[in-house]
Amino acid sequence: MSRPRGRFLPILGRTSASPESIGLCRMQIFVNLTPCRMPFLCRPSLQDRPMLFTWLKQRRRRQLLGLPFPPEWDGVLDTNVRIFQDLRGEEQQKLRGLIQVFIAEKNWEGCGGLVLTDEMKVTIAAQACLLVLGFDGVFFDHVLSILVYPTTYVVPEKSVDRVGIETEDRSTRLGEAWYRGPVILSWEDALASGRNESDGHNVVLHEFAHQLDMINDQSVDGTPPLATPELYERWTELIHEEFQQLKRDCRRGEWTVLDCYGTTNIGEFFAVATESFFESSIAMQERHPQLYALFCEFYRQDPASR
Repeated sequence: MSRPRGRFLPILGRTSASPESIGLCRMQIFVNLTPCRMPFLCRPSLQDRPMLFTWLKQRRRRQLLGLPFPPEWDGVLDTNVRIFQDLRGEEQQKLRGLIQVFIAEKNWEGCGGLVLTDEMKVTIAAQACLLVLGFDGVFFDHVLSILVYPTTYVVPEKSVDRVGIETEDRSTRLGEAWYRGPVILSWEDALASGRNESDGHNVVLHEFAHQLDMINDQSVDGTPPLATPELYERWTELIHEEFQQLKRDCRRGEWTVLDCYGTTNIGEFFAVATESFFESSIAMQERHPQLYALFCEFYRQDPASR
């Protein structure tokens, strides 16, 4: 039986997650509302430099980066993160450092009775940090916590129809990304993603792509922080063109490199395209050369060349 691919994006700007939305986990989500509609004016790069990014934090990171990488963690990367083997030597070394900082700085919580292990943390951290491998000093500072369920989890959803009648349903989810809050993941699916058991699909890359998308503000609009106004203009034009093309292809039932889940909205398109960029890079380069080149420019990586 196939599981729904319903990755949920919550109503953004809420100050906390309700118990219904995260089941057995109770985690306060602190929100800093700083909307900006012109990403290149708000933040010229992906480097997070909040006021509280103090000298002490930088020193602690230097200490973490100076520690030897645990040999058992290398074993986890070899077993659970297939794409790690495709990286060049210097990329592998940099990713190890990102993993060490990421694991140390995030609050990790097992949900639904799951007891978190180093294997789980390393597997998830490696996939998340792959997105920022091309940048310097980016550690997803705005992500406070990682909540992990054993498998897909079910949460209630309420909706109100046109005449004001409220109904409640239940939704099965692989993961969620909260604005300046936690990322919630299914361990079963995070592990399958790392081992590339479902080529082209990766729930960790998907949810952390949403987090990149939300750095500018709480809206999920498919536009992460971009370096220049020129790149911003090219990005918005091409992303919307490719989004509309995907909707046409999916309506016709044609085979697509990009998952049709990306037709949900422009934010989901960016997350789905990010999955394909890392998981199906050669196919994406062949079928969507302009989009692939644009993602190479943004992520500062060229996965198809590895």
